[in-house]
Amino acid sequence: MTRIPEATPGPSRRRALKLFLTAGGILAALRGAGPRSARADETHRDAAVETSIEKANVMTPGWQRFALGEARITTILDGARHGDGPHPTFGADRSQEEMAALLRANFLPQTRYVNGFTPVLVELDDNLILFDTGFGESGKESGYGKLVERMAAAGYGPEAVTIVVLTHLHPDHVLGLMTGGRPTFPNARYATGAREFEWWTSDEAKNGEKAGMAKTVENFVVPLKDKMTFLKGGDSVVSGITALDAPGHTPGHMVFELNSQGQRLMLTADTANHFVASLQKPDWKVGFDMDPAMAIETRKRIFDRIAAERIPFIGYHMPFPAIGYAEKLPDGGYRFVPETYQLAVANEGG
Repeated sequence: MTRIPEATPGPSRRRALKLFLTAGGILAALRGAGPRSARADETHRDAAVETSIEKANVMTPGWQRFALGEARITTILDGARHGDGPHPTFGADRSQEEMAALLRANFLPQTRYVNGFTPVLVELDDNLILFDTGFGESGKESGYGKLVERMAAAGYGPEAVTIVVLTHLHPDHVLGLMTGGRPTFPNARYATGAREFEWWTSDEAKNGEKAGMAKTVENFVVPLKDKMTFLKGGDSVVSGITALDAPGHTPGHMVFELNSQGQRLMLTADTANHFVASLQKPDWKVGFDMDPAMAIETRKRIFDRIAAERIPFIGYHMPFPAIGYAEKLPDGGYRFVPETYQLAVANEGG
């Protein structure tokens, strides 16, 4: 079984919690995200209009921490995009009217939506493990790329990270790997799926319709390959964190199961990208998914288990703080149930 080699030890839990208490709790309110993204095929409204709307309406804390057994989990909002949609990106094979009915039933706007980007820090034993890295400095102008500053507010510097895990290699997950051409997390080792790295560095990727994304991998991921472990399903990141195959969104997309003192958590990455459209209608196609049929099968398999075993999960694009549960619905879909105080009570033994 693959295990990531030891890296420079991270901060102790005691030190991290001390820093948490002295950091003043929750970071000052989030400034709204701008209109631009790393995806060249997306369009947005005028930047001045977007900024005005966001300043008026967005008030979101930037990080949240909770305990899971002996682990300390911190979700960090790298930024949030306000854009047109969710149709036709979500429900790509359905009519606008079907999507509108679904959104209306869930008290959501029918032509606009907000998409968050939430990396996760896991402090476990002597390791500080970061799952995904957000947009980095390339997202600053658009209001993203807040991971490092919010890590600091939560009590962690980038040098404290011992392992960076990439659930897959889309730009919004890997652009934060480099700052000024140098590794953002200088003491870390890295891990990603073997199949994922193989595909994005292949001639097929470099010469096909995903060539732009492949170039991002070449510039941000490949320079770190000598410090990278390539995972297969069932491999351990460290004891208590297991990689699971979850292809479809990308060829080697992976999710991760955490288990500490019998308490479990799933990091589902981009298995579901919208808390209503992707979960209540898991068989609706999503434009971001490279293999839509495989993504649908994976979505149902992963969330059937999460629902049946009542496992809390963190989704990279779920509403911040991105933590919740999935309730199986009679029609085969799932209802997203936001986490409130369940994990706090569980940590008390209640």
